[in-house]
Amino acid sequence: MKYRRLGKSGLQLSELSFGAWVTFAQQIDSKMAEKLMTIAYDAGVNFFDNAEAYADGEAEIMMGEILKRRGWGRDTFVVSSKVFWGGDLPNQEGLSRKHVIEACHAALRRLQVDYLDLYFCHRPDPNTPIEETVRAMGDLVAQGKVLYWGTSEWSASSIMEAYGIARELRLVPPTMEQSQYNMFHRDKVELEFVPLYREIGLGTTTWSPLASGLLTGKYNSGDPGATRISLPNYEWLREQFQGDEARRQLAKVKELATVAGELGTTLPRLALAWCLKSPNVSSVITGASKPEQVKENMKAGELVDQLDHAVMQRIESILQNRPAEE
Repeated sequence: MKYRRLGKSGLQLSELSFGAWVTFAQQIDSKMAEKLMTIAYDAGVNFFDNAEAYADGEAEIMMGEILKRRGWGRDTFVVSSKVFWGGDLPNQEGLSRKHVIEACHAALRRLQVDYLDLYFCHRPDPNTPIEETVRAMGDLVAQGKVLYWGTSEWSASSIMEAYGIARELRLVPPTMEQSQYNMFHRDKVELEFVPLYREIGLGTTTWSPLASGLLTGKYNSGDPGATRISLPNYEWLREQFQGDEARRQLAKVKELATVAGELGTTLPRLALAWCLKSPNVSSVITGASKPEQVKENMKAGELVDQLDHAVMQRIESILQNRPAEE
């Protein structure tokens, strides 16, 4: 496992990390979750990603119990939470000072830790002034309950606004952004955030590197059945696999599988290694529901050096979606 700095901070994250989204408390039970986390940890993973919204908090409870049982040194792992969707009542969601602070305390209890290494604003909140959120995060950092804070799926302009406010108030500014990044979803990481890498040293922890399973190849022959797109409340994922654009993407996936075969590897490893080729990616968050998936994913770093200019150009010729400024 290789490690990368989180932007310009001194924190080092494993280039491949492990997240609880969709799987924990939905697809897998605690026993399986512990097995998967242990495989990842033994492979060198030091960053475990979570959020208050995942399985309505049950994913954090499950992860917290596992961390306690395993007894890993607190200085050997990084754990995150995200704040936005905490419930259905007015002050149980969003980025108000009240919810940001209460959600942090709740995440600490669920994860059974004294502090969160990373704390993300899970989405932008148009109903809360950014300054209010920045001040709340600043207080949590000052209290030692959060070490680094950042955003998830925010625009570059909003991140810069938050950064500017924090600097003006002499508070710790946002350090990182968590965005979707894969072969079919590239614009933010490769184009929109480019000035932020240079100007504020933004770090990125990216999610859905396999495009919700599309880049595993399991959908090449149609709907494989019991997968995450069949879960309740994930109808929006199923929609991604329908329509003309989905058919075009599936055709490209089949071509990419050929490239993977010629390299002597698998499509999932190729897709993960492609993400790791980006110098602006701090960590690629992986997910799994089976031990063999974790073991396969953890080998992706070994493939990066094989993705030379010729291979990357061939992949680009298949994708034909390189972001370009208008």
